Amino acid sequence: MTTQQPQKLGWLTFVTREEWELAEWLIRSLRQTRTDEFLKLPILPHGPAWSCKKVSIQGNQTNENGQLLHEDVELWARDPVECIRDLIGNPLFKEHMVYAPAQAYADHEGLHRVIDDMWTADWWCDKQKQLPKGATIAPVILASDKTCLLQFQGDKSAWPVYLSIGNIAKEKQREIYRLFHHCMSLLLQPLIAAGQDGVEMVCTDSMVPYMVDFPEQCLVACCKENCCPKCLVTADERGDPLSSPMRDPQLIKEILENPFWANLPHTDIFLAFTPDLLHKFHKGIFKDHLVKWCLEIVGEAKIDARFKAILDFPGLRHFKKGISAVKQWMGTEHKQMQHVFMGLLASAVPSQVLVVARAILEFSYFAQLRTHTFDTLQFLENALAVFHANKDILHELEVREHFNIPKLHQLSHYVQSISLYGTTDGFNTELPECLHINFAKEAYRASNKWDYEEQMALWLQRQEAVFLCSSYLEWLSVQSQSATIAGHADHDHNIDSGSDSEMEDLQFESHAAPAKAPPVIGQCVLHVLANTPAHPQTSIQQLITAHGAVSFLPALKLFLHKHMPKNRIVPGPQDRFDVFRQVVIVAPPDPRVGESPWRWRIRATPKVSPGPGQKPGSPAKFNMALINNGAWTTNLQTLDGAQVAQVHVIFTLPHQFGTYSQALAYIEWFMPFREPDPFSGLLQVSRLTRRLHRNAAVIHVDKILHPCHLIPRIGQSINPRWTSANAYELATDFYLNTFIDLDTFCISAIT
Repeated sequence: MTTQQPQKLGWLTFVTREEWELAEWLIRSLRQTRTDEFLKLPILPHGPAWSCKKVSIQGNQTNENGQLLHEDVELWARDPVECIRDLIGNPLFKEHMVYAPAQAYADHEGLHRVIDDMWTADWWCDKQKQLPKGATIAPVILASDKTCLLQFQGDKSAWPVYLSIGNIAKEKQREIYRLFHHCMSLLLQPLIAAGQDGVEMVCTDSMVPYMVDFPEQCLVACCKENCCPKCLVTADERGDPLSSPMRDPQLIKEILENPFWANLPHTDIFLAFTPDLLHKFHKGIFKDHLVKWCLEIVGEAKIDARFKAILDFPGLRHFKKGISAVKQWMGTEHKQMQHVFMGLLASAVPSQVLVVARAILEFSYFAQLRTHTFDTLQFLENALAVFHANKDILHELEVREHFNIPKLHQLSHYVQSISLYGTTDGFNTELPECLHINFAKEAYRASNKWDYEEQMALWLQRQEAVFLCSSYLEWLSVQSQSATIAGHADHDHNIDSGSDSEMEDLQFESHAAPAKAPPVIGQCVLHVLANTPAHPQTSIQQLITAHGAVSFLPALKLFLHKHMPKNRIVPGPQDRFDVFRQVVIVAPPDPRVGESPWRWRIRATPKVSPGPGQKPGSPAKFNMALINNGAWTTNLQTLDGAQVAQVHVIFTLPHQFGTYSQALAYIEWFMPFREPDPFSGLLQVSRLTRRLHRNAAVIHVDKILHPCHLIPRIGQSINPRWTSANAYELATDFYLNTFIDLDTFCISAIT
């Protein structure tokens, strides 16, 4: 497509940009009837058309005439082959589309294989060998989950089925039995011929992963919910670390009545079920089992007291009233609990229970990795083995009679699924949960609530039309700008691309949104301050009283002596310093954890008293951080050479000390890490003191490597004076909380 086409097409069928934007706003914002009054939409292109099929259900009850009752159900669907064709041909995915499998390695020698997206895993590689030359696969990913269309209650429900393909990089992708299988067979009928004979796009189709929660897995697998939908383990052996034979699709097809997957080519429906971290692990194994067991052992009041005293950390939810007061649990709350659960259990439960809890949490964190190697998959299996080796303590404490738990058994299939189809983040059921809001609940709210199915399909088609047009017009604009820039570059090719303004652009206000963060260049780590200090001309006395920097002057004198030996000015009470609220560390992404650069905030803010009226105050926030105290590095890979310190002041030197451009931080050191606790695995630290005073220092800000979180060693009972605001000051011994986030976990657990 040439750059002349934007002028030719203008705003598609609209006269001006303003007319298009008005139409876009109407379609996105108004309900169905109002939009119909203003705008008819055959003028806008859209994706595959919707069609409706009536499915008649006959019950086992009769009416007053003695006739069996029946109901007609509408199945609104789009041709899945056309949907796949639309996905493959979408230019938005051009840079994120893969057409052939490959094996990725972490080293040049090819010794350490990496499993990431589906194209790096085993299933696609094995199937590709069975295809004729020139053919490739479009692995079909399905997700389905019944959902209520109303916010809180009501009988209006839908059963959406979402389709994607494994060619797209995962970051671009998180009678009931008979009716379900009949509808699914109608829906997927076009895939049978396409998978057997091929389709002239760029691929042939094959259904591989199926993202559903456990009850729906059993529905699809045609088995009871006390059975495993993947293997033939018996009900009384699900709590044992056994390797049972997988279910045989051919055998099941001979026994059961027309499951929808019976004729789908290249498909083993039982292998297709992928791990469901949200329902099976975060809500299931962790919340419904581990937390329940610990509550029975410790007691609800004691667990609540420990949650209340957990110290602040950016992004961490503080359960101010404990967890017993939480009325509605979501996946977010489950994961927030996992971040601190190990530290608060220490000394509260018997040591073997702590080992069980640690094994479950380590399994959770390893399962969430976005890239896997042989070593990390081995860590995953080891964590499950440790759990099974120590679980009998729960029998002895009479908190569990047996371990024949379906969701517990499902953990034994994680390594196989990851090896076949890639990492769990590519098949997270949290994505369908979000899609319910955008594509089911919003569509229902836009209808008049009467015969809503057809209105929902039309609303979805219109939203898609607007999205396609917006994306196309944006693409045209980018193409036009690229052509203009390329034209200027031909004339100005001698202009130097580097300038001082590049460094100026790295500065941004402290309240800027994450999207405004400066880019990370290569493996560079940036330490960014606000353009202007929050507290200019701060006196020494204010630093002592508001920031607790009681040794500020002695620490600054030592720093100047070491780094500015020619300086003859001795700092004193008369000096004033520009003080900043925080430093933002922007670091390269860790592919094991995510694709985006890290943006960590290290705060050093004093207490703010309540203002006039109802303006609330806020407690002091002097964050803990890992400081480089060994070999020089700016990118933390392990804990070697790192030491904990509390950051109290972030400041710059005044002009009388010369032109010293680097920002500084006043910190209070903790002792080097002691051996980890043998049961929790958490490293132990204490404050470093000298002559009963805390050991303080002034350092360069770029010596700060990474934020960290400490949990006080609580003991059998918690000190009633401890709160989340003062425990850093009152406690003396702490655990380094390596479960605070996945990045810290990787640094501590994977070397």
